[in-house]
Amino acid sequence: QVIDSTSLGWGTRVKGFVACFAIGCLCSILGSCFLWIPKKGLVLFAVFYTLGNIASIGSTMFLMGPMKQLKRMFEPTRLIATIVMLLCLILTLCSAFWWRKAGLALLFCILQFFAMAWYSISFIPYARDAVKKCVSVCLS
Repeated sequence: QVIDSTSLGWGTRVKGFVACFAIGCLCSILGSCFLWIPKKGLVLFAVFYTLGNIASIGSTMFLMGPMKQLKRMFEPTRLIATIVMLLCLILTLCSAFWWRKAGLALLFCILQFFAMAWYSISFIPYARDAVKKCVSVCLS
């Protein structure tokens, strides 16, 4: 249930969410395209992919408000996914800017993706259980 914690109307919140989420998706796609540019491609990829994830997370702040979003991010059910995702955001940028290791940057982006997906499905009742069951069936 969405709690009215800001002065924005519901329609404005939904528009803000959609716009911010679309910008996040666009940044992530652009980042993936920039990966193939020689020399500066890795840095551009890491920056745009990370900005895309930040914008996607920020989009939900329009729906529930910033403080509630931060509280929900660090609830026990989402704590590990949040920490892994934030850590991978930082490590992706470190891999690109300081270490200049393409493989590490790509690995951290993949981990960002899975942590973000795990975090996102935590809002859907029983979704994590369904994913765990599907994975266990596929692996057995």
